[in-house]
Amino acid sequence: MANESPHAAGTAPAFAGNHEPRPLPFDPAKLPGLSERLLRSHWENNYCGAVKALNAIEQRLASMLEDAELPPYVYGDIKREELLRTGSVRLHELYFGNLGGDGAAGETMDRILARAFGSFSRWEAEFRRTANALAGGSGWAILAVTSRGELHNYWAWDHTSGAPESHPLLVLDMYEHAYHLDYGAAAARYVDAFMRNVDWDQVRQRLLEATAPRQGDHETWETTWNPG
Repeated sequence: MANESPHAAGTAPAFAGNHEPRPLPFDPAKLPGLSERLLRSHWENNYCGAVKALNAIEQRLASMLEDAELPPYVYGDIKREELLRTGSVRLHELYFGNLGGDGAAGETMDRILARAFGSFSRWEAEFRRTANALAGGSGWAILAVTSRGELHNYWAWDHTSGAPESHPLLVLDMYEHAYHLDYGAAAARYVDAFMRNVDWDQVRQRLLEATAPRQGDHETWETTWNPG
């Protein structure tokens, strides 16, 4: 095959299946309103389970690609699972990554969200309403910044329905596994607890990274991609 990579199919980065779970960035015994039992179960069973599944899928794709007789729809089913598991892994990492704070947004984020939504309280009211609209079902509430610098709260009904060209800043898991052990069907109380534990420094850092100039990254990618 022309321009074939020196990687064997099973070791090429796209098929390596060597993702490792990220540890919790906080002490799960110290988040008010969210029990250690809940947080550890969520991390071990749901997040780590998604990492394990993604690794298996990537490796399976490599072997399936070698089967010239494989029907496209069979490959498509696994590709769909790849997208779902990738989304689950990344969103869970963002979710756990924005926990462990004191819930105080601070002056900078207060001002930024007020400018986008009219006031900080209006942003929070809409974020909570978006989250509670997912209660009893599945999905994610996501505060994101678009490639145009616009801030929006998005309703994501599964791991794949994020807005194109948007960067998640604050991610709230509204699948029942995220709250049922502590709150049963009382999802609104879980949202209350989540808001008390948001690490707004992490949210602000994500915003800075998402809106920073990318010229240096572009040049590095161009250099890596272009063999000439």
